[in-house]
Amino acid sequence: MHLNNYTLSTYTSGAPFWKQILWYFLGAPVVQSHWLPMSYLKVWILRLFGATIGQRVRIKPGVRVKFPWRLTVGDYVWIGEDAWLDNLAPITIESHVCLSQGIYLCTGNHDWNHPDFKLIPAPIHIEESSWIAAKAVIGPGVTVGRGAVLTLGGVTGHSLEPMTIYAGNPAQPLKKRGIRRQGEGFLSAVLNES
Repeated sequence: MHLNNYTLSTYTSGAPFWKQILWYFLGAPVVQSHWLPMSYLKVWILRLFGATIGQRVRIKPGVRVKFPWRLTVGDYVWIGEDAWLDNLAPITIESHVCLSQGIYLCTGNHDWNHPDFKLIPAPIHIEESSWIAAKAVIGPGVTVGRGAVLTLGGVTGHSLEPMTIYAGNPAQPLKKRGIRRQGEGFLSAVLNES
């Protein structure tokens, strides 16, 4: 490959240059700040820069967002410390999703067969009630099905089926996920699964 020939081709960041500069020097430092732990301020800043964010979203310190104007977040979402939403392409996170500490959502890859290492952006979609556990990595073009779990340190470049628990690198399905109803004890939940 010849990186000296690399170009962005038709790819654009999706915002004018002045907005990108304001984001990098003003918005991003506030959202990533460990000194300002208040989620409501971080949500307000992200919305100001074009993110669509629902109600009661929790954003912990150290969260990085590349382009807020390419971010859509539902209601009651938790985004843990040092999560990195590297959204060259859109990232959609539906309601009641937990993104744990140190996760990485990568929406861009390169064509290793192209002589100039061509950029290939692709969106990530995380459906309702899913959990992406600490230090997990999700690659471009992945859809995480409703209620799926990617366990600690799991890595996936492929979409995950709904209500399935995945682990490993590359992530493999372990079993179906069962969720107890409120007020249901552990033993009855186990019996209902069998």
